Amino acid sequence: MLAFLLTVVAPPLNHDVAAVLNFAARWIAGERLYAELIDVNPPLIFVLNLLPAAIGAFTPLDEVQGLLVCLLGLCALSARLALRLARPAAGAPLEAAALAAVLPLLMLAAGYDFGQREHLMAVAAIPYVLLAARRMEGVATGRGLTLGTALLAGLGFALKPHFLAVPGLVEALVLLHRGFGRAGLRRTLRDPVPWTMAGVWLAYLLSIPVLFPDYLGHVLPLVWDFYLDLGGFAWWQVILTERLGTALMLLLPLAVVAARGGFGALPRVLAVAAFGATVSAVVQHKGWSYHVVPVRMLAGLLAVVLAARWLEATLPGSRARRVAPGFAVVAAFGIGLHNFAGAEAPWREITWSWSRAGEVSDLLKREAYGERLLVLSPDIFPVYPALDTPGRSRRCEP
Repeated sequence: MLAFLLTVVAPPLNHDVAAVLNFAARWIAGERLYAELIDVNPPLIFVLNLLPAAIGAFTPLDEVQGLLVCLLGLCALSARLALRLARPAAGAPLEAAALAAVLPLLMLAAGYDFGQREHLMAVAAIPYVLLAARRMEGVATGRGLTLGTALLAGLGFALKPHFLAVPGLVEALVLLHRGFGRAGLRRTLRDPVPWTMAGVWLAYLLSIPVLFPDYLGHVLPLVWDFYLDLGGFAWWQVILTERLGTALMLLLPLAVVAARGGFGALPRVLAVAAFGATVSAVVQHKGWSYHVVPVRMLAGLLAVVLAARWLEATLPGSRARRVAPGFAVVAAFGIGLHNFAGAEAPWREITWSWSRAGEVSDLLKREAYGERLLVLSPDIFPVYPALDTPGRSRRCEP
């Protein structure tokens, strides 16, 4: 856990995350979003970044430190919700021990992509997936916990329209499990989770033309004409990229095992959610590293749950209790290897001081600290990690 924590708080900040934060800080300073600050991202991510930007503007912390505080707070909140929702039965010591170790670790397991929208979505989705399994099994859940989880998930899935594939498939699985008879449909209509998420999405959608008309008038046509084709991969080429292809090599056999039954609802929900995340990655046609983060996180959690449930079905109860602490350590180590395999972290953190971005950051610190900068570069890396690193934040003009 400490190694993952050190990785996410050490420079460099992810370049996309740094760019969004920089725009939010300039928005607070008076520049107009989507008129003077042109970016393809829908407005929700900038609205959420207003909090760390305000921390940087009005407290002794800078905005990067404020962002890290907010991100770690979100991870802690999601882990707490997940642990409350994931309490296995009393006769499942292996699963209980493994989830206690793995769930907090997963929240930090995005490496260099920590804070990317896909990472935020996955952090928000994990409690929702656990809640979906409880809903399928008819396990009672407190109203506050249910609504809090649904609100968090609704915000996470609203960050990109592609993310709606995850709740779409999960809710379809819940409905299929309940059946289409009168009793099943009545349970679905009375279920607050999909209605709460839909309320979040509807309110957000209606707010865009009112609060952000320039996004619809100026930016969306640019996105439609140019950005959607950036990357240029066909769907099958995205699947065969190194990162997504590797993640699917783990996910597909695990999904087959989960679908065969006998392991309960949670493995099936995790598999379906991971396939929803895969759809989200594929339809973006780019194959970038952070698009795969939710697939890796959900597939890793699926592997841990299946292993724990298989061992508990195999071992006597007394022996399962004895090996539970060791299994939790092995599960946490496996999650660490799975999420760092092929990732850019911790290598970018280790090599930061002599990397291009690190050298540019040192130059800016010596020559232009606290000044406004005109950046003329088509390359978002190394510009934004150099501009926005802990303790070294800058203001810039593109």
